[in-house]
Amino acid sequence: MTGAEILDLIAAYGLAVLAPLSILEGPVVTMIAGWLASVGLLHLGAAFVVVVAGDLIGDMALYLIGRNALGAIPAVWRDWLGLTRPRLIRLMRRFRKDGARILVIGKLTHAAGFAILLSAGAARMPIGVFLLANFLATIPKSMAFLAIGWAVGSAYQRWATGVFWVSLALVVLAAAAWLILRRRRAGAQP
Repeated sequence: MTGAEILDLIAAYGLAVLAPLSILEGPVVTMIAGWLASVGLLHLGAAFVVVVAGDLIGDMALYLIGRNALGAIPAVWRDWLGLTRPRLIRLMRRFRKDGARILVIGKLTHAAGFAILLSAGAARMPIGVFLLANFLATIPKSMAFLAIGWAVGSAYQRWATGVFWVSLALVVLAAAAWLILRRRRAGAQP
């Protein structure tokens, strides 16, 4: 399969591939979608809708696991994931007091998002509040990651051209230096 054929597949089926991936890993996939949009392989608006929907679906799944199945996850796995009982209890108490704010901060920082989403479910955060706060936090987050991908994609095209010429110049300089050294060594031998 040629590079052109691969690009044609991405152009034709990009959103179908993007959708499931955005459910599993939002930020990285969103940046890739931004890059693909910058080179014309995806429509930016459609990519935005897909990554927002994927992010919300993935977050809802974690909420539902926290609400319905957290106890079924073996304690060893929960501890390995950082979902220790003391941490979850603290988060659950905080969710009862200020769940929407915690959720938005968790979504925007992304560092503790996994534990926060599970904790929102375990704390029985009202689903309407969860969905609204999550949606409002997902919009700017997805926009930012798409913009990063778009900028890197645009920069990549400029950098790729520059890197090509710099690399070519270095190869020519290295070859010239090698020839000069070779001639000097050949001339120095008796």
